[in-house]
Amino acid sequence: MNYAICQIALVPGNPQANYSKVEQWVHAVMETEEKPDILVLPEMWTTGYTLPDLPQLAEHHLETTLPFLQRLAKQHSVHLIGGSVANQRDGGIYNTALVVNKKGELVYEYDKAHLVPMLNEPAYLTEGRSIGHVFELDGIKMGVMICYDLRFPELARSLALEGAQVLHIVAEWPEARTTHWQALQVARAIENQCYVVSSNVIGTYDGVEFAGSSMVIDPWGDILAQAGKDKEETLLISLELNQVPKVRKDVPVFSSRRSDLY
Repeated sequence: MNYAICQIALVPGNPQANYSKVEQWVHAVMETEEKPDILVLPEMWTTGYTLPDLPQLAEHHLETTLPFLQRLAKQHSVHLIGGSVANQRDGGIYNTALVVNKKGELVYEYDKAHLVPMLNEPAYLTEGRSIGHVFELDGIKMGVMICYDLRFPELARSLALEGAQVLHIVAEWPEARTTHWQALQVARAIENQCYVVSSNVIGTYDGVEFAGSSMVIDPWGDILAQAGKDKEETLLISLELNQVPKVRKDVPVFSSRRSDLY
C-alpha cells in the first residue's frame, strides 16, 4: 500500500491559504511515478494552532473541509487520512479527525479525546466523548489518533485489539518534546505490532516551535522513513502489510495477554 505523508508549514488563521497549499500538494504528489493509495494530512491544518481565534475560524459540522476532501479524493481516486480540523457543533469546538475514501465517502470521524493541558487546549476545545475505533480502507483495518493521544497506550491498544494494522498519528507536536514524539511512536509500534504513520507540521506560532519529524515505523519498531524537523517535505513509502500478521505470529503478544489479571 503506497503512502504519501504531508509535512507542511501552515498559515496561521488563514484557512483559505491552507486549503490552497494542501490542494497544490495533493495535485503534485499524485503526479509521482508510483501514485499513492493513501494521503495523510496533519492536525488542525485548516487554521493552525490559533486556539483563541477558533470561535471565529472553526467551521460548523465539517461544512468546508469535508466537501473539499471529498472532491480531491474523487478527482484523484485516492484515500485521505484528512488530518483534523476545528469543528463547531453541539455548543463546543472539537478537534475532529476525518477519513475519506477514494469514492469521496466519509468513512470515519473522531474527536480528539485527550486535550493538552500544557498548551491550555481545555480552555478552547471540547474533549471527545467516545473512544476511537477502527475503520477500513481497501479491506485493511486502521486507526487514527490526534497528537497528545499518542501518550496514552490504552487508546492505541484498544485499536490494535480491534485489529488495526496501521495507526495514523496526525499532529502539531512541539519541538520541545521531540524526543517523546519519536520514542512514543516506536513504543506504540512495538507494543501493538503494527505500522505507525505520522504527519506533523513545521514552523512556529505564538512562541511554540513545531517538531516536524513525520515518521513511518514498522511492526518491529524500525524507523523506515523520517522527515526533517524544519522543512516542508513529503514522505513516499510503500507498506508491506503482510508483515503485521507475521510479526504478531512470531511474537504472540496478543495471545499472551493476561486479560484475566489486567
